[in-house]
Amino acid sequence: MRQKIAKSKRLVVKVGSALVTNNGAGLAEDFIADCARQVAALHRQGRQVVLVSSGAIAAGMKRLGWVTRPHAVHELQAAAAVGQMGLAQAYESHFSNLELITAQVLLTHEDLADRTRYLNARTTLTTLLALGVVPIINENDTVVTDEIKFGDNDTLGALVANLIEADALLILTDQQGLFSADPRKDPNAQLISEGYASDTKYEAMAGGAGSSISKGGMITKVRAAQRAARSGAHTLIASGHEKDVMQRLMAGEALGTLLIAAATPLAARKQWLADHLQTAGCLLLDDGAITALRAGRSLLPIGVVSVEGEFERGAAVACRDENGRDVARGLINYSSSESRRIARKPSSEIEALLGYVDEQELIHRDNLVLL
Repeated sequence: MRQKIAKSKRLVVKVGSALVTNNGAGLAEDFIADCARQVAALHRQGRQVVLVSSGAIAAGMKRLGWVTRPHAVHELQAAAAVGQMGLAQAYESHFSNLELITAQVLLTHEDLADRTRYLNARTTLTTLLALGVVPIINENDTVVTDEIKFGDNDTLGALVANLIEADALLILTDQQGLFSADPRKDPNAQLISEGYASDTKYEAMAGGAGSSISKGGMITKVRAAQRAARSGAHTLIASGHEKDVMQRLMAGEALGTLLIAAATPLAARKQWLADHLQTAGCLLLDDGAITALRAGRSLLPIGVVSVEGEFERGAAVACRDENGRDVARGLINYSSSESRRIARKPSSEIEALLGYVDEQELIHRDNLVLL
């Protein structure tokens, strides 16, 4: 299984606060520089990498002279605002030295819960990756509230893995991996080398928060692996202190803990589309469009006979034949009013009809499942 992971082309790498801030002592420039070096090496191998980095709040705490992590949301927001400046500057500087362009992306849970924002975020990230840019993502701690915050960047890493259909999620921490018990308390604790993310026994093995500056702990990493597995991404939990840990993991070396996903990314995403979304509208398709969908192609506007319902871009819609039978379901790239205007028209006319063009397809095949 490790050798299969080594073939991964699209990765999400999450690095924790303890690593990025040297356990709260301030930004760990040496670690950030080495992180950039390793990501650059993965790029040279032809892999796409999204970096999810903690550290803004911890860095801000250091600059503000705070010793312990505050609990009040407004104080956390203030620390994040101060720390994010230095964190982004450090990554930009070290990646620039390696001739790699970076992009800062700040997300909240609301961005991924809302279908329009979800598609916007997905399109932006995949475009950045296609351009060879390294997106550096953090939770937008400056504006989050208790209702919309992810709560930890392990969860954010898993959600980003789902968003971009990553092959693997690498969680780098200050621990070697998941142990059968807390190694700080039990000298007989054994490192778990490999298992299935869906196995509930691993939650019982995981402990609580790892340090005073971080939000999560091993339990959030196990739960992140469960979330990532539902979209088909395998998760590797390993120590960021290991030399060349990213390259060694991607070479198939048995470091840390591998939590395996049971499904491939595309199959899991199709299942999610089929089983968990309520449709906001309906597209009536001609026979040619239905034949194209069944051949694995995207839905183009020219194949749509009519549009029913009112919906926004990113909504889940049903695709039906002229007898009213459901043939597919997917996330649509245009609103209902826009869809009506471009229905029965070739994609080359979208810009002339709408004044802009976002996607050539009404529903991309990656966002569509046959029923």
